[in-house]
Amino acid sequence: MSVLSRIFARKDPREQARPAYDRVVALGRDPYWYLDGGVADIVDGRFEAVMTVLGAVLLRLERDDADTTVRHFSVHLAELFVDDMDGQLRQNGVGDLIVGKHIGKMMSALGGRLGAYRGALEAGDEAQLADALRRNLYGDASVSDAAVAAAAQHLMALYARLKALPVGAILQGDF
Repeated sequence: MSVLSRIFARKDPREQARPAYDRVVALGRDPYWYLDGGVADIVDGRFEAVMTVLGAVLLRLERDDADTTVRHFSVHLAELFVDDMDGQLRQNGVGDLIVGKHIGKMMSALGGRLGAYRGALEAGDEAQLADALRRNLYGDASVSDAAVAAAAQHLMALYARLKALPVGAILQGDF
């Protein structure tokens, strides 16, 4: 990188959310989701697990979204997710003309997940959360009640940990 490009290069503000996004992905790839939670260890299942963890983090950040820094951080976190999924789609051979439609569907799905999980997580209602997970995390897949219950307990525990943390720790990816 030349001296001029280093001086005049703009930093991507989304990169401040990179440690948190990397942590979201790591938690979404936690074997617990696939072994105990019965999520299919395929592209769609991994996508759903990452989106479920991202949803929990975004819902936790909503509690502090009166702070513009937190609100912007949440947007940057969601944008990193979009960039990551865009790259994954392209790597899997999805053409340029179709990628935008897929991304739109993914963002709609994320919004739907936030709505489906918000009430259950805030209320600590494991049965309601299990119902939401069965519809969203598993889709049409046949999965045992025990696996769904395990995933619900895992997500409830994650959300409880996130709620107990100061927002600064989440912004640093320390969760």
